[in-house]
Amino acid sequence: MAEHDLTQRMIPSLDRQLVFPLLEFLSSRDVYQADAILQAKVELLSGTGMVDYTGELYKQLHNTDQLPAEFDEKRAALIKQLTESEHKTKHIREVIENPEVADALRQDKLQNMKLLQDSYQCTPEMVLELYSFGQLQYSSGNYGGSADILLHFSILSTDPELTLSALWGKLASEILLGNWEVGLGDLLKLREIIDKTHFKTPAEQLQQRVWLLHWSLFVFFNHPKGRDGIVETFMLPHYVSTIQNACPWILRYLVAAVITNRRKRNMMQDLVKTIQQVSYMYQDPVTEFVEALYVDFDFDRAAAKLEECESVLENDFFLTHAVDDFVENARFFLAEVYCRIHKRIDMEALTTRLNMKSEDGEKWIVKLIRESRMDAKVDFKEGTVIMNSSYNPVYQQVIERTRNLVFRSQVLNGAIDKNSNPNKKDDAKQKGKQPRAAKRQETAVAA
Repeated sequence: MAEHDLTQRMIPSLDRQLVFPLLEFLSSRDVYQADAILQAKVELLSGTGMVDYTGELYKQLHNTDQLPAEFDEKRAALIKQLTESEHKTKHIREVIENPEVADALRQDKLQNMKLLQDSYQCTPEMVLELYSFGQLQYSSGNYGGSADILLHFSILSTDPELTLSALWGKLASEILLGNWEVGLGDLLKLREIIDKTHFKTPAEQLQQRVWLLHWSLFVFFNHPKGRDGIVETFMLPHYVSTIQNACPWILRYLVAAVITNRRKRNMMQDLVKTIQQVSYMYQDPVTEFVEALYVDFDFDRAAAKLEECESVLENDFFLTHAVDDFVENARFFLAEVYCRIHKRIDMEALTTRLNMKSEDGEKWIVKLIRESRMDAKVDFKEGTVIMNSSYNPVYQQVIERTRNLVFRSQVLNGAIDKNSNPNKKDDAKQKGKQPRAAKRQETAVAA
């Protein structure tokens, strides 16, 4: 199933250390060769400060107990950097961790910096050093320390670019710590900043949104309310445009979120349009299932794609725990559409399409009809479901379609009158003033 694996497409939009969980997951699957995964891990972590762990992986890869001298040199350099940075930031960390100082800080960052300089002898250089220290902590795998330090920096820094970078670092730290509630808050804050910031070029803002779409998958597929969040975020116009232009493979996760969350089924129509628009660039069994069901109404193809979806989702890092949910709800969507466009349904044929046993399939279909409140009658002797027509009479359809016609006509007439008689209001004002003027004249004559 390597052809449907998205890891290589997603790596450019993820931080090195966020990629590692994906490789760890793939190593437990038979998607790629074990040596290839191990080699990828070593190359990935060689650019971080996780020297000891990288060394262990290097030994496994080359089947040796000896490490090259460069590992010792890199470890010594890293320890030196950490020691120096820790010493440089000791004073300012002690200050900002003081509860009295924390209570005194306000929204105005310039005022905060003045307070720290005048009262606690903390310089802007010390604040900048916090950023470097946070980076070193993150690179070394101390995600708890990096999250705290980068949070302090983002509160104090007056540099918008470094503040944005620190927020990305904090989000990555919370993801790797598994703090999904805090991570969701950081994610929403980043989304707000990205949407409101005027970047130097549109391409830069597009890149930020691409990163947000990829990084958010960690949070949305682990947070209890994540499947609502992913639909609400990914279906925003700016993010739909980003998916269409830069990362169409993200549609797999959006489709999975909509299908496994029946409360968002009203989004299916817009989702189908997006799938059709990018189908020439990207397709996989998940998107093809929706296209076969809602565009072509090809139920045999949809059933075949649903079977393929199981293996695709099982080998997807983000969706592997949603396989049963996805299959159950996908069957619901397939059966619902099938029932709504057929008048007489053979339960055995539908059960076969749903890839279920005959007895289980019949019970499932009856449950579907009850839950979806379909107007249908089940004939167990014949093994059929008879759908009762629920079409509105023609006159009712006319009423529904013309319900707002009178209101729209009035608005249109008002707009036409306003454009055709621009001086009408002024004339009315003048007419309203004339009686008052005449009254004043009469009062003056009487006096």
